[in-house]
Amino acid sequence: MRVFKEVTDPSVLSKRSSIKGKTVREAQKTFRITHVDQIVEAGTYLRVHVHPKRFPRCYDIDWNSRIIAVTESHVVLDKPAGTSVGGTTDNIEESCATFASRALGLTTPLRTTHQIDNCTEGCVVLARTQEYCSIFHRKIREKKVKKLYLALTAAPLPVGIMTHYMRPINIAPRLVSEDFIKGWYLCQLEVMECKKVPWPDATVGKAYSIEDCGWPSRDYAYECKIKLLTGRTHQVRAQLAACGAPIVGDSMYMPAAIAQLSSPGLNPFGKCRKEYASDDDKEMAVIEWISQHGKEPSVAIGLQACHISWDDGECCYEARSPWWRCKCNVGSGV
Repeated sequence: MRVFKEVTDPSVLSKRSSIKGKTVREAQKTFRITHVDQIVEAGTYLRVHVHPKRFPRCYDIDWNSRIIAVTESHVVLDKPAGTSVGGTTDNIEESCATFASRALGLTTPLRTTHQIDNCTEGCVVLARTQEYCSIFHRKIREKKVKKLYLALTAAPLPVGIMTHYMRPINIAPRLVSEDFIKGWYLCQLEVMECKKVPWPDATVGKAYSIEDCGWPSRDYAYECKIKLLTGRTHQVRAQLAACGAPIVGDSMYMPAAIAQLSSPGLNPFGKCRKEYASDDDKEMAVIEWISQHGKEPSVAIGLQACHISWDDGECCYEARSPWWRCKCNVGSGV
């Protein structure tokens, strides 16, 4: 950060020819080098990622089989779990947008319009033009896009609207509270139905690298259809875990849910939270609660974006059966 500030100081930028016609703010913006023959001006601040986050599963997927629809304005992809929609800061190569563009033979790369977690599978809309990307973003802002999810949970959930408030800190795990806290983000979803199903068998679990998180009873799971009413990062995962029904394979949130079952007062934002003598005591409790969470899943969890629609249903798309209903292996292009 110190070096970045030094080389982008207005007094330094003013000496570079590339600033001609630009404001200082525009000249300070970072950009990505995407071609080997791209010219870089002397004095440019360069950041090289020598150990980028990798997504090797991209090379195992039959991408053509994952294309749901192709139109003049957009492509709908049934995203495989264990992949990134649009890439990460240090890796835009191994992404759904890149591999779907290649599978379709497109000369102009597809653009990301919205995100779902790497460990989540299902419907993703990719724009073919920057104009449609902006149009779709506006539809999302105006709540004109309907999203339904299937979640495979370790415990049953009641049908109805679920409301929590999420801590406004952009780092995992995302903490939620059932009680209103000023400044925290509203999170709402509707559980439309919940049915008892067999727990995924070992073969399917192994194929999708489903992690054994130590849930005590693994005879049955519960498939829940969920309508997303607000769209926060990790929202479905965090809310369901907070209700004692974590998603199967969710190695980040299930350990905390298990810890809360054995020690109900552990969650400082839960129903059975303790009273704290001071703010320092509560802060220590929050740190302890965070430590009960695990790492991000390596491939898949029991969560699928099963449906997406907009324009009053004129555009309506469904994903194929979720991985826990399949009798297949990862090497066959799932």
